[in-house]
Order: sequence, then structure tokens, then C-alpha cells
Amino acid sequence: MSNALAVATVTQALALLIEHNLHPEIDMAVSVETRKPPSDPPTDPTVTVFLYQVTHNPSMRNNDLVTRASDGTLLKRPAAAIDLHFLISAYGEETELVGQRLIGSVVRTLHEIPVLPKELIEEAAQRPYLDGSDLAESLQKVRFTPTQMDIDETSKLWGMLHNTPYALSVVYQASLVLLDGHQKPVPAKPVERPEVTVVTFEAERAERAAESEGAPEAPGVPEREPAGPTAPAGTEPEKTAGTGPEQPAKPAKKAAPARSRTRTRKATARSNDSGDGKES
Repeated sequence: MSNALAVATVTQALALLIEHNLHPEIDMAVSVETRKPPSDPPTDPTVTVFLYQVTHNPSMRNNDLVTRASDGTLLKRPAAAIDLHFLISAYGEETELVGQRLIGSVVRTLHEIPVLPKELIEEAAQRPYLDGSDLAESLQKVRFTPTQMDIDETSKLWGMLHNTPYALSVVYQASLVLLDGHQKPVPAKPVERPEVTVVTFEAERAERAAESEGAPEAPGVPEREPAGPTAPAGTEPEKTAGTGPEQPAKPAKKAAPARSRTRTRKATARSNDSGDGKES
């Protein structure tokens, strides 16, 4: 965790890291500057450290949520997690390949020392314009990782630098830098009496079952009456199955076929007609 001066402190410390590790390959005086690539390329051996982009760290951007309670009380000190993207360019006499020798030294240094040392951070914080930086006290270390860029991305990057000719360069990402907020949360109250309760799984399940059985019924919901016909008032309800001794079921009578009923009715009509004629 650090304050807002951490961004500039990392840039200055990176320049010091490169400057202190140029030897023994580079046996000449080299100027390491924290600036964007110049529009007029210098002929003297020069390395520029340019911070061209600052982005939010995707894995830590929401790590500090939620910072406040529902009533607005600060629960956790907010911290912005950011990554820094550097463009490191080298200049020098082309006939002696000074720029290429400097870039080789830069790549070797950052591969050998990928984590920013604390002593260099403290040295960078001694600058008057970085007075008050507390990056050296942060537990989070800053690591440099090379960024792979193709021709298209490189041309877009240099296209943003107006009237600046291309120079041999490498791109590195520094992560993770945490910027703390000014406000501090109210310290929690101390525990007055610690209590530890051990509950077995079987006891907890039995307690839940007892609570579910003794739960009151929902108000306003009438009880369901059993389905079936309701006996009229003053009559005894019919006995249902299971209330007395079981009786064998009587076989149902088969209904006479409709054809035989028709013949019986015709024969009866004929007999009635014949009887009426005899009486007359």
C-alpha cells in the first residue's frame, strides 16, 4: 500500500535500476532520463524511460469492495490497483551500435532483477519532488514483465508521439502498484468475552427438523376439508371403509340386453290385445 506518489517513484526507481546496472558491458557515460523519446534524437549515449500508459489491474480492480456499510461507515480503506506501462528507448552513435548495446543491457538487467529493490525505491524517494513517498514501506512488490508487441501495435504507439522518429525500444509492464485512499476506517471494538460453541452435524440436523415440525401454520389459510359428498343435516353419515368388519362385495347384476327388453315389451302388448278381444 502506498500513496499517490508511487507512480512517479516507480518511474524514477526504474531509471536508477537501469543506470546502476549498465556496467561492465557499457564502458561509457550514459544519460538515463525519465522523459518521452525526443523529437531530435541525441548522438550521445542516452536511455529514455517513458511512462506512456496507466491501466487498472484486471485481477485486483474490485478486490477492495465493499468499502462502506449501508449507513456510510468506512469498513475498509480503499486501494486502487494499477499497472504501469513503460517505453524504454536507446540512442547513440549508429556506427558503433550504441543503441543496440544499451538495449541489450536494459533487457539483461530487467530479466536478472525483475522485482524493484527497496534500496532503489528509497534512493528515488530522496528527490525533492518525491518527498513523502512511502512506496518503500509497501508490502506489495513491483515486478517488471516484458510486453510483446507486433509491428501494428508498435506503429500505433509511436504514432501517438507527434513528430518523433522511431528508435530501438522495448516495452515493460510494472505491476502491481496499490494506491491507498486518505480516509482510514474506524477500528473495530475489542472482543469482551470470547465464546466458542461446538455443534455436531447430527445435533444441528435434529434441531432443524424440530424447528420445521413446530413451525406455525401460515395465517389466513383455512384448513382443507376431506373430499367427498357431505351428508345432509339430520342423517347419519354412511360408514366408510375401514370402520367396521369387511363385507364381501356383492356381484353387480348384469343389465339385460336392449334387444331382449324390446321383445318382452312386444309380447306383453300382444297378450293385452288378445285379452281385450275375448272380453268383447
